[in-house]
Amino acid sequence: MRRLAWAGCALLAGCAPALAQTAPRVEISFPSSVRSTPLTGRVYVIFSRVDKPDLRIQVLAPEVSPPFFGTDVDALAPGQAAVIDASTPGYPVKTLADVPPGDYYAEALANVYTQFHRSDGHTIWAHEQWDGQVFTLSPGNLHSDVVKVHFDPGAGTTLRFSLDKVLTQADSDELFGEEGYDRDTPWIKHLRILSPTLTKFWGTPIYLGATVLLPKGYATHPAARYPVVYNQGHYYQPVPWDFTTDKSTETPQTAAAGKRAGYGTGYEFYEAWNSPHFPRFLMVTWQHPCPFFDDSYAVNSANCGPFGDAIMHELIPAIETHYRVLREPYARLLEGGSTGGWESLALQVLHPDFFGGAYVFDPDPIDFRHFQLIDIYKDDNAFERHSPDGGWNVFELAFSRRPTGQYLSTEREVSRYEEVMGSHGRSAYQLDGWWAIWDPAGSDGYPEPLWNMQTGAIDRNVATYMRENGYDLSYDLQTRWPSIGRQLQGKLFFIVGDMDSYFLNLAVYPVQEFLEEAQPPFEGSFTYGRPLKGHGWHPMTWAQLLERMAAQVRRNTPGGAGVAQWNY
Repeated sequence: MRRLAWAGCALLAGCAPALAQTAPRVEISFPSSVRSTPLTGRVYVIFSRVDKPDLRIQVLAPEVSPPFFGTDVDALAPGQAAVIDASTPGYPVKTLADVPPGDYYAEALANVYTQFHRSDGHTIWAHEQWDGQVFTLSPGNLHSDVVKVHFDPGAGTTLRFSLDKVLTQADSDELFGEEGYDRDTPWIKHLRILSPTLTKFWGTPIYLGATVLLPKGYATHPAARYPVVYNQGHYYQPVPWDFTTDKSTETPQTAAAGKRAGYGTGYEFYEAWNSPHFPRFLMVTWQHPCPFFDDSYAVNSANCGPFGDAIMHELIPAIETHYRVLREPYARLLEGGSTGGWESLALQVLHPDFFGGAYVFDPDPIDFRHFQLIDIYKDDNAFERHSPDGGWNVFELAFSRRPTGQYLSTEREVSRYEEVMGSHGRSAYQLDGWWAIWDPAGSDGYPEPLWNMQTGAIDRNVATYMRENGYDLSYDLQTRWPSIGRQLQGKLFFIVGDMDSYFLNLAVYPVQEFLEEAQPPFEGSFTYGRPLKGHGWHPMTWAQLLERMAAQVRRNTPGGAGVAQWNY
């Protein structure tokens, strides 16, 4: 009787269990009323024991994801069913047959791909660029209702879903809590430009953007030009440092997170920013997603194209034309954490005379001998280590951990997760993001992964490519220090927790060893959070960091020229 009740509920919701078969099966289709043309992309089904938050949000991190399964579709016609069965890969369980019998909430989703004819001769399918690459929220993607089902793989249950809903920007805004993040306010402005360089590479219009935080008195000091901090971060960092003008809109969760990390709350930053005698800066974040990831890492790459050139020669000039930037190297500072930390260091090293300093927080791997727990030049496998006693014991390599040391996920698990999220490097998650930026393009035009995502076997040719093309920043620094060291003196500042959640601190130590012995002297600093400081740790609030940056700009201003104009 209970199964009949569940079947009736599912029928009413549009998800109909059919007669038992020998193997479990999910059929996913979409009606012509939501899309009249064939769909090329990837379809998914998600199972969860809870319906809050939305199932599409629950799969956004491998450490907490409920079971989901994904398969590619090629020119799927309206009304035609895509099939997910026991041969379809899943995560964290491997197949549909591994889902325990029980009652679940379930939802189907389709990630819609666009065809790109690149100037390098490759034609590929990938998700459209301008939405931050969080495809479970991307406007234009399709999804079904969340329905209650009883699923019993041993009984050969078949479920059918109709993708009869189209995601909108409002859906994304609501789930991210960022409604109106791209709207101008008296403090915050937005700039978006068409990139001729990237448009030529991708064969379709590609855009770059910037979010600009104006200093107090910008409108009433029309002759003033200001130092600029180019803050590096992900696409969905809509406002620099969660700047909040209304304390009532700041949630207890965001306020607590800011205080816990050490950088303060968004409203506290607004109070300092708006206070008398605070240094007046322009604060700028960039939006530069590529069709493989939400961020291009601000460098040229084989898979994403010449984003580095486009940022340096198109985006920055547009920003410095639209806004009154003090266009001097000593007045252009870089700052960022994690992905943004790597970018800040890369931009400063690649353009030592253009930028005046980089504040590098918990950067993604900057020494590939310490690619998290992996030495990509010596290790054979990214998933496991064998004991030195002939390999009797095998140890899994962790991808993430708590600051106390408890591991949260392994490299094997994250690789499997990304394989389910998207084939050919299209998961839009971290490993595929690295492959898209740092790895060569394969013969099919998709990123060549550093390691086999199923076995963990490391491709030594790819590792060599990464080093020889300058993406191993430690190797690049050591190789080029005799020629660029003097331009980088006093410009490199590293801040990282000693228990970084992704083991990123391990790659910082050898950089410190080199720089502290380098000639000419690097004259920067390394600051470590200990004990038990994880990813995102800050030893100072954002306001204190700005004060420190302002002092640096004042020191480096020749003869003090123009300092008064931004210190009113």
